[in-house]
Amino acid sequence: MMKVLVIFVLGIHLISAATHTLQYFYTGTSGIGNFPEFMTAGVVDGQQIDYYDSVIRKAVQKAEWISGAVDPDYWNRNTQIYAGNEAPFKNNIDILKSRFNQTGGVHSFQLMYGCYLDDDGSTRGFYQYGYDGDDFLSLDKSTLSWTAANPEAVITKIKWETKERDFAEYWKGYLENTCIEWLKKYMGYGKDTLERKVSPQVSLLQKDPSSPVACHATGFYPQGITITWMKNGQEHHEDVDLGELLPNEDGTFQKTSSIRVTPDEWKNNEFSCVVEHQGKTIREILTDNSSDSVPITIIVGVVAALILLIVSGVVGFVVYRRKKGFKPVPQNRKFLIISFIITH
Repeated sequence: MMKVLVIFVLGIHLISAATHTLQYFYTGTSGIGNFPEFMTAGVVDGQQIDYYDSVIRKAVQKAEWISGAVDPDYWNRNTQIYAGNEAPFKNNIDILKSRFNQTGGVHSFQLMYGCYLDDDGSTRGFYQYGYDGDDFLSLDKSTLSWTAANPEAVITKIKWETKERDFAEYWKGYLENTCIEWLKKYMGYGKDTLERKVSPQVSLLQKDPSSPVACHATGFYPQGITITWMKNGQEHHEDVDLGELLPNEDGTFQKTSSIRVTPDEWKNNEFSCVVEHQGKTIREILTDNSSDSVPITIIVGVVAALILLIVSGVVGFVVYRRKKGFKPVPQNRKFLIISFIITH
């Protein structure tokens, strides 16, 4: 289960680096009981807009603001497209298990792709595969080449660069044009929601006197936030662990930075946590920890956020099998992927 979580959390980290983003996440899994074997989700500026999995077998809306922005048949079309990708995607897990000399166990195969639009008008795009929580293969759209993260991915890299170059050309065009066009549309559809500003609630939490102190910021939007630890008025970076950006169920975000402080340090110095968001600064000062500690609640929050990622966000994509390896969508089925892109 944690292997499946890893790459989606990485995806959340990626979106925090750009002003506006449109991303898609696809995941296939095997060996996890009572868990969908195939899932998809689209995310705009950190807000999930749709979801599909192999259990509900229906593309569903996840953002209220998108309901009046698409035609009535939008969800039926997407349901057919997603359902058509399930079986081939599962086959790819079997292919990779063979390449990695694996038999049973929990396995996941994932794709993340999307585009960024910054305030200055500059754009970027990415398209990358992962297997069992690690990088597998990624597209360099400037050279139309593929970067293999391990020897097992080289087989695919060579095949796609020699026999399937149109696959890279297609995705280069999508990332640089179609993706940006749809991102701008979604920004217009969800303007009131995507441009809202909500300040964070900040708490200092500790499990027990010997545990790290967590500075937990939650309920903020948009996602850009800075959490800094200060020691006697100066920035302090030693023994500090900055956590990942995580989504809350209401569309806001949470983030935690932890610091480990010895009793002597705490007694002889002033430590504080400074949170900056949308031009506002919140400062929380650590007090004496000699009294009994209240059980930390951040642990529950993080677990809940990860469960949310699993249920509504971690998803997979299809690369079709031909003979002994991966290949892009066969010509007679490419309309599925093209239709998927056009509707987004």
